[in-house]
Amino acid sequence: MEPMEPTVGRIVYYKLSAQDVEAISRRREDYRNNNKENWPMGAQAHIGNPAREGVIVPMIVTAVWPGEYGEGSFGLNGQALLDGNDVLWITSAKQGSNNGQWDWMPFQKAQVNK
Repeated sequence: MEPMEPTVGRIVYYKLSAQDVEAISRRREDYRNNNKENWPMGAQAHIGNPAREGVIVPMIVTAVWPGEYGEGSFGLNGQALLDGNDVLWITSAKQGSNNGQWDWMPFQKAQVNK
Protein backbone atom coordinates (compact mmCIF):
# COMPACT_ATOMS: atom_id res chain seq x y z
CA MET A 1 0.00 0.00 0.00
CA GLU A 2 1.41 3.39 -1.00
CA PRO A 3 1.65 6.12 1.64
CA MET A 4 -1.01 8.81 1.53
CA GLU A 5 -0.12 12.12 -0.06
CA PRO A 6 -1.58 15.33 1.31
CA THR A 7 -3.88 17.31 -0.98
CA VAL A 8 -5.48 20.74 -0.82
CA GLY A 9 -8.63 20.68 1.31
CA ARG A 10 -7.60 17.70 3.45
CA ILE A 11 -7.59 18.13 7.22
CA VAL A 12 -4.46 17.14 9.15
CA TYR A 13 -3.29 17.66 12.72
CA TYR A 14 -0.91 20.51 13.51
CA LYS A 15 0.97 20.87 16.80
CA LEU A 16 1.35 24.48 17.97
CA SER A 17 4.91 25.75 18.50
CA ALA A 18 6.10 28.40 20.96
CA GLN A 19 6.29 30.89 18.04
CA ASP A 20 2.70 30.07 17.06
CA VAL A 21 1.48 30.61 20.62
CA GLU A 22 3.31 33.94 20.82
CA ALA A 23 1.72 35.14 17.55
CA ILE A 24 -1.78 34.01 18.59
CA SER A 25 -1.45 35.57 22.04
CA ARG A 26 -0.12 38.86 20.62
CA ARG A 27 -3.08 39.23 18.24
CA ARG A 28 -5.55 38.42 21.00
CA GLU A 29 -3.81 40.84 23.42
CA ASP A 30 -4.09 43.62 20.84
CA TYR A 31 -7.86 43.33 21.06
CA ARG A 32 -7.99 43.00 24.87
CA ASN A 33 -5.75 46.04 25.36
CA ASN A 34 -7.54 48.26 22.85
CA ASN A 35 -10.30 50.71 23.63
CA LYS A 36 -13.33 48.87 22.21
CA GLU A 37 -15.07 52.17 21.41
CA ASN A 38 -12.23 53.06 19.03
CA TRP A 39 -11.98 49.60 17.43
CA PRO A 40 -11.86 50.16 13.63
CA MET A 41 -15.09 49.36 11.78
CA GLY A 42 -14.77 45.93 10.14
CA ALA A 43 -11.49 45.00 11.86
CA GLN A 44 -11.12 41.38 12.99
CA ALA A 45 -11.07 41.01 16.77
CA HIS A 46 -9.09 37.89 17.70
CA ILE A 47 -10.83 36.27 20.65
CA GLY A 48 -10.44 32.77 22.06
CA ASN A 49 -9.21 30.46 24.76
CA PRO A 50 -5.48 30.70 25.57
CA ALA A 51 -3.23 28.89 23.11
CA ARG A 52 -0.63 26.52 24.55
CA GLU A 53 2.54 25.07 23.05
CA GLY A 54 2.15 21.42 22.03
CA VAL A 55 -1.64 21.55 21.66
CA ILE A 56 -2.87 19.75 18.55
CA VAL A 57 -5.35 21.61 16.33
CA PRO A 58 -6.94 20.70 12.98
CA MET A 59 -5.38 22.33 9.93
CA ILE A 60 -7.01 22.62 6.51
CA VAL A 61 -4.35 22.19 3.82
CA THR A 62 -4.18 25.16 1.40
CA ALA A 63 -0.94 24.35 -0.46
CA VAL A 64 1.29 21.29 -0.83
CA TRP A 65 5.02 21.50 -1.52
CA PRO A 66 6.17 18.01 -2.69
CA GLY A 67 9.76 17.19 -1.81
CA GLU A 68 10.28 20.37 0.23
CA TYR A 69 12.12 18.40 2.94
CA GLY A 70 13.52 15.65 0.73
CA GLU A 71 12.19 12.96 -1.56
CA GLY A 72 8.78 11.68 -0.44
CA SER A 73 8.24 14.52 2.02
CA PHE A 74 5.71 17.32 1.85
CA GLY A 75 5.76 20.82 3.22
CA LEU A 76 2.25 22.09 3.89
CA ASN A 77 0.63 25.49 4.12
CA GLY A 78 -2.73 25.69 5.81
CA GLN A 79 -5.19 27.34 8.12
CA ALA A 80 -4.92 26.02 11.67
CA LEU A 81 -8.33 26.19 13.32
CA LEU A 82 -7.94 27.65 16.81
CA ASP A 83 -10.23 27.47 19.85
CA GLY A 84 -11.65 30.90 19.17
CA ASN A 85 -12.92 32.99 16.30
CA ASP A 86 -9.57 33.10 14.52
CA VAL A 87 -7.18 30.92 12.53
CA LEU A 88 -3.42 30.83 12.14
CA TRP A 89 -1.78 30.66 8.73
CA ILE A 90 0.88 27.95 8.78
CA THR A 91 3.56 27.90 6.07
CA SER A 92 5.94 25.14 4.98
CA ALA A 93 5.19 22.83 7.91
CA LYS A 94 7.12 19.57 7.91
CA GLN A 95 5.49 16.25 8.76
CA GLY A 96 6.34 14.89 12.20
CA SER A 97 5.30 14.74 15.83
CA ASN A 98 7.22 17.79 17.09
CA ASN A 99 5.78 21.23 17.81
CA GLY A 100 5.36 23.21 14.59
CA GLN A 101 4.79 20.07 12.51
CA TRP A 102 1.79 18.38 10.92
CA ASP A 103 0.73 14.74 10.90
CA TRP A 104 -2.12 12.58 9.74
CA MET A 105 -5.17 12.30 11.96
CA PRO A 106 -5.43 8.76 13.32
CA PHE A 107 -8.26 6.63 12.00
CA GLN A 108 -11.11 6.40 14.49
CA LYS A 109 -14.28 4.40 14.27
CA ALA A 110 -17.38 6.51 13.97
CA GLN A 111 -19.36 6.79 17.18
CA VAL A 112 -23.04 6.04 16.95
CA ASN A 113 -25.44 7.96 19.15
CA LYS A 114 -28.11 5.72 20.61
